Amino acid sequence: MSAWVISGHVQLHQRMSALGQKRTLEKGCMFRIYRHCQEANMRNRTAVIASLVLGQAISAAVAHEGQHFSAGEPGDQKHPSRTINVTMREAGKKMLFEPNHIIIRKGEQIRFVLFNEGTESHEFVLATAGENRKHAELMKKYPHMTHDDPNAKRLTPFVEGEFLWKFSRRGTFEYACLIPGHYEAGMHGTIDVK
Repeated sequence: MSAWVISGHVQLHQRMSALGQKRTLEKGCMFRIYRHCQEANMRNRTAVIASLVLGQAISAAVAHEGQHFSAGEPGDQKHPSRTINVTMREAGKKMLFEPNHIIIRKGEQIRFVLFNEGTESHEFVLATAGENRKHAELMKKYPHMTHDDPNAKRLTPFVEGEFLWKFSRRGTFEYACLIPGHYEAGMHGTIDVK
């Protein structure tokens, strides 16, 4: 039942009340309005719950394919860490991270403190260069996908965020902004774990 129909019932109820026929309407029209609202509420709740469950399942399966991280594992707050500040910004047509190269020892735990001093949203996604390129292609298909995973963070302009990461594997890894067009504009850096 649409809003204008409900509004019409209420107006009719008001007119009939003035004529002393309130009880008839209360038993008829108002009950139907109440019942319809209850049914609509249940349908809406069911749709919202189904959307949330389906959305979480799809984003976990499609976007991140489990919780495997090539660059290590989420850090532990109970253990000491070294802090590395990373700034995200634009410079003309270029987009960049400062610093764009970081050296870390295997087993070291790093607290990345990220600051977006740019005028656009940016991401810091930690993975291999190949994984980031593959995920960047997925982001082109789903440009509104956001990251707030153990190895990634999206920040709006002039916002700070952080995450803790333990580098348990040697190798060269990449941090990148996978928002469409940002990687191509130069927004990526490397981490060498020795």
